[in-house]
Amino acid sequence: MRCVYCQNHQISQDPARMKGREITTGALARQMLRLQDMGCHNINFVSPSHFVPQIVRAVLEAVPPGLKVPLVYNTGGYDSVDTLKLLDGIIDIYLPDIRYSDNVNARRYSAVKDYVTVNRAAIKEMFRQVGNLVVDEDGIAQRGLIIRHLILPGGLAGSRASLEWLAGEVSPEVHLSIMAQYYPAHRAPRFPELARRVNRREYDDIVAVLGRLGLENGWLQELGAPDSYRPDFGQPHPFNPASPPSSR
Repeated sequence: MRCVYCQNHQISQDPARMKGREITTGALARQMLRLQDMGCHNINFVSPSHFVPQIVRAVLEAVPPGLKVPLVYNTGGYDSVDTLKLLDGIIDIYLPDIRYSDNVNARRYSAVKDYVTVNRAAIKEMFRQVGNLVVDEDGIAQRGLIIRHLILPGGLAGSRASLEWLAGEVSPEVHLSIMAQYYPAHRAPRFPELARRVNRREYDDIVAVLGRLGLENGWLQELGAPDSYRPDFGQPHPFNPASPPSSR
């Protein structure tokens, strides 16, 4: 995904900042175990599609020493079903986006082709593997599917059609994270239709669709998200650059 409005564009699309650190699968396995020992609720693999073989190998190395926390596959949703099938029985929680219900907009704003077909097939495969969300007695997610959807101005995401598809073809009990935090980041100001935030009418229309379809599980972000949703990866503390480090 190469979204023109990506709020994380500094680390996702700027070659000068896209500097990772190569590690072995054994080192990754030890990192997962360390996070578990620290009390983390899960291990979250973000945009992991191109590292699936390495992730599987690392998990195989981490399980015998005691890795037990749920594994999260956190993705833009543009995933191959063949790749997802390799993760059946390994990934506990799938966290994909459903960005568009129109391939033209997907190509124009995110540089991907056949997005709707690919995304919907991927979501169906994810649901086949893990089903609806299951939480423990403390409300912590243990297994299941959570789908994010970002409302775009002017209905460009095709929210209504995506929500209708989810209710009818996946599950009316599916857990959704509906996000209203859009702002014109990265190259969005070059597109007049994207050069503003979502307005109250657009937001209320989506809330009404959720109610009509009976999609009641999940989270609905309030309109007018705080500035903390505007990360600056040029700062030591990207999600709150103006604040000093916490002493806690």
